Amino acid sequence: MRPTLLLVTPYAASANNGNWRTAARWARLLAPRYRVILQSADAPVTGGARDHASVMVALHARRSRAAIAAWKRAHPDRALVVALTGTDLYRDLPTGDPDALASVADADRLVVLQDDATHHLPAVRRARAAVVLQSARPLAPWPHKSASRLNAICVAHLREEKDPRTALAAWRSLPPGVPATLTFVGGALDPAIADDVRAMAAVDARVRWLGARPHAWTRQAIRRAHVLVVTSRMEGGANVVVEALTSGTPVIATRMSGNLGLLGADYPGYFEVGDAAGLAAAIERAVRDRAWLDSLERAGRRRARLMTPEAESASLEAVVADALSTPRGKISVLRANACGSRRKVPR
Repeated sequence: MRPTLLLVTPYAASANNGNWRTAARWARLLAPRYRVILQSADAPVTGGARDHASVMVALHARRSRAAIAAWKRAHPDRALVVALTGTDLYRDLPTGDPDALASVADADRLVVLQDDATHHLPAVRRARAAVVLQSARPLAPWPHKSASRLNAICVAHLREEKDPRTALAAWRSLPPGVPATLTFVGGALDPAIADDVRAMAAVDARVRWLGARPHAWTRQAIRRAHVLVVTSRMEGGANVVVEALTSGTPVIATRMSGNLGLLGADYPGYFEVGDAAGLAAAIERAVRDRAWLDSLERAGRRRARLMTPEAESASLEAVVADALSTPRGKISVLRANACGSRRKVPR
């Protein structure tokens, strides 16, 4: 019988964000080996089939803290894996957020989503951390991209961490004759940023905002774009970058840990965080130098070879198996199996 695994995410499917996408994909990848219960972090961690779970895998140390604490209270001898997000790694842990720190301390194993992330963990935690590169189903490059203009896409909910204002400033500085459009896809989490995007779209035909769209539609939009623009100030390992690389769409991105860990330190398509002039220069170069744009695509394709569902599944299964091989993990399997084997006594 397959062991039961409780998979917790702070977001529901309606959030339509990367955290939920990762959780849903992990549920599918782990299903052949585990009976997976996927639920939001505010749902109970005990009762029914959840009492049989040998291990909890929780996405987001801070936002899933309540579920993690409840799991530890209910099952102090069962295994726990915590996957760290960008805000965990680059904001909450460095600033000493008590919930993030407590979740990391409780975890038997930690998961990070790109190669550079482990360098940002305290040395005492690195031995418990493993890299699980996210994956996406590969799509053939779109063969009908415009030869007369460059179409860029920015896929992110509008909030400070994603820094869409840098993209706005870059397009504002582009000379009118530069044939480059920018399409924002994502919901309005920050009303002030949404107002800024809406205002610029009203006066500059090169900029538009389509709001949140279904995932399948967004994947095709990324595939059809000439370039994905990533202006984020922090990322744990953006799945949208993986989706671009696996569909042949080059990426122009901020030089920060989350992107460096996915694209590699030698990737040629970086600009500095918050540097609108640097992004504008990269867009102008992409318009005028298609050989450079092609070099970005080739570099991305090399990285995409690491981002297959098979590789992600193997890495994820190894982390869970490792957590279950610890002394506490071995006990958790025995206890969960014992719980599952109990029979009700007839009245």
